[in-house]
This record gives sequence, structure tokens and C-alpha cells, in this order.
Amino acid sequence: MKFHMYKDRNGQYRWRLVAGNGKTIADSGEGYVNRVDCVAAITHVMDTTRSTELTEE
Repeated sequence: MKFHMYKDRNGQYRWRLVAGNGKTIADSGEGYVNRVDCVAAITHVMDTTRSTELTEE
């Protein structure tokens, strides 16, 4: 998997998480004016996914 950061048509930074098969499995859901804020969001996702609990209904 890899994170892909890009600018949208409004010039805001966004990210998507891409699986090995090339399919997007998650995205930022919002745009960031500053690149550093987008990188911080990616870092936050990377940090939390290591310890996030899986629940099932």
C-alpha cells in the first residue's frame, strides 16, 4: 500500500491510500490548503492504524 498526495481542481492538497492492486481503499475526505497539513493528516492515519481496534457488528 502507498499514500498518494495530489492537488485537486481547487488547488487543495488531498491524499488517497492505494492498495497493491492500484485500487483506492481510503481517501482524505477533505482538502487541505497547506501541504504540511495534508502530510500531518497522512502521518496521523499511519500512526493510528497501527493501534486501531477492529470491531464487528
